[in-house]
Amino acid sequence: MILNPPPWPNGARCAVAFTFDMDADSILHFDHHASADTRMAVMSMLRYGPEVAVPRILQMYKAFGMRQTFFLPAWCMERYPESVEAILKDGHEIGHHGYLHERPNELLPDQELYWLQRGTEVIVRMTGQRPRGMRCGSFKFSRHTMDFLVQEDFDYDASLFGDDVPYLLETEAGSIVELPTHYGMDDWPHYMASRDFGYMMSMKSPAAALELFKEEFDAVWEFGGLWIAVWHPFLSGRLARARATQQLIEYMHAKGSVWFATLEEISAHTRKLMAEGAWHPRVDHLPYYEGPIPELGIKSPELSV
Repeated sequence: MILNPPPWPNGARCAVAFTFDMDADSILHFDHHASADTRMAVMSMLRYGPEVAVPRILQMYKAFGMRQTFFLPAWCMERYPESVEAILKDGHEIGHHGYLHERPNELLPDQELYWLQRGTEVIVRMTGQRPRGMRCGSFKFSRHTMDFLVQEDFDYDASLFGDDVPYLLETEAGSIVELPTHYGMDDWPHYMASRDFGYMMSMKSPAAALELFKEEFDAVWEFGGLWIAVWHPFLSGRLARARATQQLIEYMHAKGSVWFATLEEISAHTRKLMAEGAWHPRVDHLPYYEGPIPELGIKSPELSV
């Protein structure tokens, strides 16, 4: 069902990455700047991520011998340096997730570039190297993001949903590897509930969420795809949910032939295959459109907008 599955290392059937976006309270300050300091309940919920959940997640990864990718807003890195140190100490990758979880497609181009560069400066200062990958806040990749990522020497992006395996994004400025996921692999719709953010959806039990994530894994295992979870420590790091994650990893190990990798490693493998001529990914040329489509610029009886 995947027309062009890549050959994974050591004959693995699929690649798996449990990525965590450690947003902490950056999202509260960004959305409610003037009143964030008064919202104690949601603040405690978000701080649970770096203070309780991240150590738990790292302990779980260590038990399985896994190295994975964490996307951190640079402001969170400055605010929670102990989390950064612990992530790096265990050999995990830190990717760019904006400075204060800003949303690129809601910014002017010069603003987007400013926050991208400011975030990179923090990552370099605290990790000793430039970030290789980017995940835009709320997946809100703009029509300018691609050119900025090429300009700033990023290797891959992990914000888009356009395939089941790695593919290339290309503009006149150059190309980068896209490592796609989709909303079904995000823990937000399964677990998030907050009056402060306007999310009062019915939460799933960990068993129900685990069933969905497991079915997604079984499909990529069968057809040679890429499984990337987009989870948040303050959500999936909660006790019962973390236990469910442990059970999922155990299931993957029992099934076998799974390559657990950081996104940097998956991107590097993709580029190696391309360089050797062993596999060629699909290419998406960006932007998809130069502006609003002209068909809706003229009203007609057939089209109502």
